[in-house]
Amino acid sequence: MFLNDRYGAAHILLPVHDGSPDAFFANGDDDSLQRAWALENGLGEGASLADILLAQIEHHKTDIFYNLDPFHYDASFVRRLPGHVKRKIAWRAAPGRIDFSSYDLVVCNFQSMRKLWQEQGARTAHFFPAHDPELDTVAANRNRDIDVLFFGGYSRHHQRRRQILESVASLSGHRRVVFHLDLSRYTSLAETPLGWFGPLRAVRRPRAIRDVSAPPVFGRAMYAELGRAKVVVNASIDMAGPDRGNMRCFETMGAGALLISDSGNYPAPMRNGETMVVYEQPQDALDRIEKQLDSGTWEEISRAGNRAIREEYSKKRQFERFLELV
Repeated sequence: MFLNDRYGAAHILLPVHDGSPDAFFANGDDDSLQRAWALENGLGEGASLADILLAQIEHHKTDIFYNLDPFHYDASFVRRLPGHVKRKIAWRAAPGRIDFSSYDLVVCNFQSMRKLWQEQGARTAHFFPAHDPELDTVAANRNRDIDVLFFGGYSRHHQRRRQILESVASLSGHRRVVFHLDLSRYTSLAETPLGWFGPLRAVRRPRAIRDVSAPPVFGRAMYAELGRAKVVVNASIDMAGPDRGNMRCFETMGAGALLISDSGNYPAPMRNGETMVVYEQPQDALDRIEKQLDSGTWEEISRAGNRAIREEYSKKRQFERFLELV
């Protein structure tokens, strides 16, 4: 059910989605799912989630441990892996201090993040998300009723994003604008009477943003919304550094919408004015959205972006690169 929903599909390797018997996929922090496996396989009720994951790895006779969550499964976990695990690789594309000392390799597509891990003593390599072929049918839809779409987190770490979204929300008087926001607990608290005064006021959503906000969407529900959008706005978090090309960029271009994103260092297929559009300041985002929608060029650029992402970042190429790293 999880894999079918396509949540995080850009990061899940081809053999997993193909159902290969050589691949075993687990959500190590899913208490219900992991304990169901433990019950079926005779582990005691007192087994920790780490113990269950270790048992799964041993049961599968895993050669290569590829971990998308090294924050929870750092070097202390890796040191407990059975001897048949020959390679230990972690993906990490967000800041924070993590002990990678037992990993053979730490991968991501952000050079600034790789430099950070190298300074902490890790060996790193370039790796990338991939286009989910399930988005091809979404991209084929050109009857789109949402002019501007945004979806993502909203918290105290998103002050620049807040400025951009507030500017874009001003279009709602004559455009259909939808923001699917995943609110932090601080933002939710700030929008109660307790947050009217004091420091929490800084994380309240301005009225313009609240007026176009909708609940968060994930997986196929998110894909459905992407298929309705002409333009999707991307805004990096404040701690992202100069690198760009997060999963949202891959999903937007893969779904055939026009990506309008903040300036920075993008991978080669993401080219300003050709396959996507870049803005510098919040007002720039507003101007570029209006220009693309008024002229109708959003459709031409979005088609070019879709072709580029399908050709350059296919699941096949992603897995070939993974095998090179192994």
